[in-house]
Amino acid sequence: MQISSRFTIAVHVLICIETFKSDYKVTSDFLASSVNVNPVVIRRLLQQLKRAGLISVKRGSGGTDIDKPLNEITLLDVYRAVECVEGGELFHFHENPNQLCPVGKNIHAILDARLDGIQKAMEKEMETISLQDVVNDAKKRLEM
Repeated sequence: MQISSRFTIAVHVLICIETFKSDYKVTSDFLASSVNVNPVVIRRLLQQLKRAGLISVKRGSGGTDIDKPLNEITLLDVYRAVECVEGGELFHFHENPNQLCPVGKNIHAILDARLDGIQKAMEKEMETISLQDVVNDAKKRLEM
């Protein structure tokens, strides 16, 4: 199972907002051209980021700003803001394992704790990486 592309698009969008904020009006159309997706996708994503308190979106004249210091936004914040996984669970179990099969009957007991640990480890790692870290990496590459 893959995490939705909304996460990587959201990070891309946030890097663009920070990178171009002084030179351009950063609108959904502008962001969509960088991500190469329909502006509707970007508008939905911007609303999710706005609800999470990460950005503000100006109506009318347009434009988007990041509302928190970059070093206070983690990849986990972005991940959670754009609802990358259904129900907050990274791993989705098949619905009806066969209860007459010894494996099917026990598959949750076999895997649930391990999969939960894997998700927690991933989220813990995401929490250590700030948007500032990612923007710094982007700036280094843009200077090349």
